[in-house]
Amino acid sequence: MYRVASANEYLVITGLAINDIKIRKKAWVLPGQSSTFIDLSPVNYTFEVQAMSAEKLPFILPAVFTIGPFDAKDSLKKYAKLISSHDKNSSHVKELVQGVIEGETRVLAASMTMEQIFKGTKEFKKEVFQKVQLELDQFGLYIYNANVKQLVDVEGHEYFSYLGQKTQMEAANQAKVDVAEAKMKGEVGSKLRHGKTLQNAAQIDAETKIISTQRHGEGKKEEARVNTEVKIYENQREADVAKANAELAMKKAEWSREAQVAEVEAEKAVALKEAELQKDVEMMNAMTTTEKLKAEFLSKASVEAETKAQEANWNLYQKQKAADAVLYEKEKEAEAQRAMAEAKFYGRAKIADGELYAKKKQAEGLVVLGQAEGVYLRTLMDSLGGNYEAVRDYLMINRGIYQEIASINGEAVRGLEPKISIWTNGGEGGADGGNAAMKEVAGVYKMLPPLFKTVHEQTGMQPPTWMGNLPVADSSKPN
Repeated sequence: MYRVASANEYLVITGLAINDIKIRKKAWVLPGQSSTFIDLSPVNYTFEVQAMSAEKLPFILPAVFTIGPFDAKDSLKKYAKLISSHDKNSSHVKELVQGVIEGETRVLAASMTMEQIFKGTKEFKKEVFQKVQLELDQFGLYIYNANVKQLVDVEGHEYFSYLGQKTQMEAANQAKVDVAEAKMKGEVGSKLRHGKTLQNAAQIDAETKIISTQRHGEGKKEEARVNTEVKIYENQREADVAKANAELAMKKAEWSREAQVAEVEAEKAVALKEAELQKDVEMMNAMTTTEKLKAEFLSKASVEAETKAQEANWNLYQKQKAADAVLYEKEKEAEAQRAMAEAKFYGRAKIADGELYAKKKQAEGLVVLGQAEGVYLRTLMDSLGGNYEAVRDYLMINRGIYQEIASINGEAVRGLEPKISIWTNGGEGGADGGNAAMKEVAGVYKMLPPLFKTVHEQTGMQPPTWMGNLPVADSSKPN
């Protein structure tokens, strides 16, 4: 079927022999293909967007957007895939467009003050237009016209109403001032008219200069404040862009690394697969060669065996009977030897099992003993309040350590006959101070004989002859 689209339409064809979709003004529609028309006529969408400024002041922004499909290949494909199945006046399309417009408008309004929005309506409209268009591009839609109406107050927040009342009151007050001044001038006499006129002129000139100076200063301050806020906003936007670029660079680096790792893994996997396939080929070649050699040698061996088989049959039969008898005898002897070996092995295995069981039980006993000793020491430590010295003294007393120490010390001095000598300088005292020095000398002299005797008994050394001799012990005197 040959189909032709109208001037404001395009023909969209899908189906047989078409990978994606085909958009034409006129074309043949073949069996197995489906076709439909998309209308390019724009549609007006009227909204009242509720937004909030940077000072948290809510307002209503009435707007009318004229939106329709964009006449470009890529945009028409997006529109045909995503929107063409719905009527442009349907609630689905309207909610889609309204959601995009409201979202972008609220985000932009939140970054601007009420004064900026009110005075810069043209710039605000341009910003909204650009941001909404970026979102609608993914649906193949284009904003042909956007009309932002006068801002309206939200109920309970009469910012614009108060602003109008302020302007009206200022105009009314100024009119009252002008009327009063006119009356004052009419009542002034002719004699004072010229002087009053000069005075009023001078006063008005002075006030005009003052007001002009004040207005100029306020304008400068407002301009500085606006420039500061714009600069702050630009710096913030630049920081956000720099942050986004940094995050994008980090993600690109991560994706590049993952791609490189994937490429290396793919190359290694291909190499491993090639090695495995080469290994299988080599194994198959080796098996083929082996089977070929086996077939050749076995065929030769079979021919030779058949040739010699008949010759050897008779000799084999004669020797077979004699060999059977010898073989039977050897088999019986081997069975007997095997039985004896198995008996010996069984006995040794049982002995080894018994020793192993004894060692195992001994080890288990040591483990149980150690555990019991640990429980005993832990209980004893808890009973004595964690006093390590008290536990140690208790164990040494309970196990007879002190008795053993005393016994060992006693054995060490057993059999010795120590001789103990006690001497003194007389211990005599008196009131006679004149003979005190001589008594001390006499005491030292009396101390020398027992001292020399003790040295002789302990070491066997005799004192010098000039110091005298030791008294000879009387053998007849009992010890």
